[in-house]
Amino acid sequence: MKAYWIAHVDVSNLDQYGGYMALAPAAFALYGGRYLARGGRTTWLEGAPTHPRNVVIEFDSYDQALACYHSPEYQAAAAHRQGAAVAQIVIVEGMPL
Repeated sequence: MKAYWIAHVDVSNLDQYGGYMALAPAAFALYGGRYLARGGRTTWLEGAPTHPRNVVIEFDSYDQALACYHSPEYQAAAAHRQGAAVAQIVIVEGMPL
């Protein structure tokens, strides 16, 4: 069953965050992750926006999504995000089709 990594991000230091953007896509690809949305136009319909940047990544399974997050490859990328952005990240299991 597919799983979705959903992140809401507020970038405060774009230069430093560039290191994250350079490394993270390779980590996602290594675990079968595919971007469905990355930045782009957003309209908040309910609730207060917490972070202006939104990202959705699809994985073939919940376990793959979790393995990606905890992987050395992703954690190396995430180190570049520390102090450069505030993120809320959640992994959600999809529904059977």
